[in-house]
Amino acid sequence: MDFSELIRLVTEGDAGEAEAWTRRALQDGAEPGEILERGLIAAMDGVGRLYSAGEIYVPEMLVAARAMKRCLAVLQPLLAQGDHASRGKIVIGTVKGDIHDIGKNIVGIMLEGSGFEVVDLGVDVSPQAFAEAVVEHRPDIVGLSALLTTTMPVMRTVISALEEFGVRETVKVMVGGAPLTDEYAREIGADAYASDAALASARARELVSAV
Repeated sequence: MDFSELIRLVTEGDAGEAEAWTRRALQDGAEPGEILERGLIAAMDGVGRLYSAGEIYVPEMLVAARAMKRCLAVLQPLLAQGDHASRGKIVIGTVKGDIHDIGKNIVGIMLEGSGFEVVDLGVDVSPQAFAEAVVEHRPDIVGLSALLTTTMPVMRTVISALEEFGVRETVKVMVGGAPLTDEYAREIGADAYASDAALASARARELVSAV
């Protein structure tokens, strides 16, 4: 089956037509996992590349994500019934003292579009809450977001909390946010740094494939 039309519809943010295409494909016998991999994930990968290249911006990414999520809502019950495995599970949140969530939300959308199961803890999340979420959800990755320079040190505290709870060795830690750098990520003991949502998706795939 040719998925180029679905990729185009998602990329252009035509949610209604993308959902209709998905339903028709299922009726024609397409596998839900194939639609996810060759259609939705391929589309969001392309959107990520366009965003990183500066050819589209946040509004275009969001409308594409909306179309992707409409299709994903159709597929998810079928994927749950089948044997299609997700790429992994990621717990994300904005650290304690910081209530900015736009960047985190876009990262979550890109991760879902890449086939990850995302558990979003929201904003102003304490180090203990991150650690408890790792114990409860057993994710492959924890994603920490901060937009304020004053909240950056909380990321180090989160990593310490993971160590105190005895779960640091079970997860990879990825950090991101406007004031962060790759050097700072290494300094606090994180496993990866991503400067934008598209790179976060790529880094997450690298982290789970390295396990």
